[in-house]
Amino acid sequence: MKIVGFHAGHDSSYGILEDGIPILHNEIERFNRQKNTKEDSLKYFLDTKENTDFKYLATHRTCGVRGNNYRNSFDRCVGIAENNGGKHFIIGHHQAHAANAFFTSDFEEALIFTIDGGGIDRKDGELILDNGLIDDHKGDNAVITGTTFWYGKKNKLTPLDMITHKKLNLGKDWALCTSNIFGLGTVNDKRGDQAGTVMGMAALGNPDKYISYFENVLTIGLLDGDTDKSNRIDYGFLNKEANISEQNKFDIAASLQKETERIIKSILTPYIEKYKPKNLCLSGGVSLNCVSVGKMLDWFPGINIYCDPIPYDAGLSLGAPRYVYHHVLGNPRIYNNPKNKSSYLGKTYDEKTVRNEIDKVKEKVVIENTDDDFVVDLLTKDNNVISVYGGGSESGRRALGNRSILADPRSTDMKDVINEKVKHRQWFRPFAPSVLRDDVGEWFVHDIDSPYMSFCLKFKEGMGDKVPAVLHFNGTARLQTVAEKDNEWYYNFIKKFKEKTGIPMLLNTSFNDREPIVETPEHAINCFLRTNIDYLYFRDFGILVRKS
Repeated sequence: MKIVGFHAGHDSSYGILEDGIPILHNEIERFNRQKNTKEDSLKYFLDTKENTDFKYLATHRTCGVRGNNYRNSFDRCVGIAENNGGKHFIIGHHQAHAANAFFTSDFEEALIFTIDGGGIDRKDGELILDNGLIDDHKGDNAVITGTTFWYGKKNKLTPLDMITHKKLNLGKDWALCTSNIFGLGTVNDKRGDQAGTVMGMAALGNPDKYISYFENVLTIGLLDGDTDKSNRIDYGFLNKEANISEQNKFDIAASLQKETERIIKSILTPYIEKYKPKNLCLSGGVSLNCVSVGKMLDWFPGINIYCDPIPYDAGLSLGAPRYVYHHVLGNPRIYNNPKNKSSYLGKTYDEKTVRNEIDKVKEKVVIENTDDDFVVDLLTKDNNVISVYGGGSESGRRALGNRSILADPRSTDMKDVINEKVKHRQWFRPFAPSVLRDDVGEWFVHDIDSPYMSFCLKFKEGMGDKVPAVLHFNGTARLQTVAEKDNEWYYNFIKKFKEKTGIPMLLNTSFNDREPIVETPEHAINCFLRTNIDYLYFRDFGILVRKS
């Protein structure tokens, strides 16, 4: 049985569940090359070979289908489902976030916390069957919220609380600060969401210098019922301060981050104390704030924390089908199955396609057949930067070994080299280490799973100095843990690097340059040719490409 899910707002995507297991998830920005794109995702789905054999269609309120913009594609898919004896389901926005987090975890029970820039849910958490009126915001039971709490038990989700967007909307606040203070892009900007840049700044700032401009402002609605708190942040003043010096930018970012952490801790703590959960699941775009998530390990010791593989809105196209499959249709949970939580859900490309694309630029490149051992050796020499391409592309904001740029983390110059010559971004932006799971406890203060780069952790004393290319200015790193069950090729590749160098990690950053992560072999070759990446390795076929 197949269920198709879709999201057509910013970060448009579609996904397919077969017997509860995701078999495909495509983010449309990877194909049209426009960050945070708003697109008719079902139109892309209808072009696939899977387009007629599904029984159910699932989406969420505020999914982006308004008026007649994407109505034809939606109606076609509803018709297919009905012809196959099925129907369509529409659930709440945060309900879908919560479902994707809980049902990809291996927890039988968990408290679930979702936090983002806002969506529409039903206060009672009941299913919405509205005959296609997807964007009906009316009704006493509808609530627009940026923060919700749920309790998951086996194959059911129960709503606990929903905080309206007028009382708390950290996602919107961060977007406004990112744009109005720092002049950077948000989810509605073709430059993409650059909140991560602000988080990177915060590590270099004094968090107390501007804290008075953020204290009790982001949550003012919780305190006095204010219906519009956006004008309480003095964006004009802070923007002027930010433009005086780079250090002021860092200090403002640090203050924003400090207040964000205080808010998250303060709103989570009462639910932790009341429900005393052993497990906590996180989703929503604000949960990408890996600094805050990393600190939760110290705020709430002894609680197992699991992060949604795709916590921002692109993941809703898998969360909605998962809610339907388990909660609505009553199918049992899927435990301890790497395929259930895999983020490697993109399309794969065969060797013929790869070689055809290389042939188009054969005057500009030299190719040779090689193997992993040779490429590992290249990584240890001459500060080489190597992009790797293979398997299905990763879903989510992070490249996790299939569409990655890799480098030696021991290099003192590597951070500057990649920021300046490859990624063309600010000098202070950090890079993540991909770490063998078995070695995490030796290097970091917490020995945890972080397969989706969800946690920012401190290195143990003296360990970060061994890998300066992935060491942030505050002694932390946003790590990806790599287990053999998650990505066998990447695990074995890092293991070879460890055998050669004694270091169980590589610098890993997404294979792109101010654009969405590369999807096709053509994208990979184009990005390689216009940057100073030294080699491109099509690892599935042992093809190594360098510039002629």
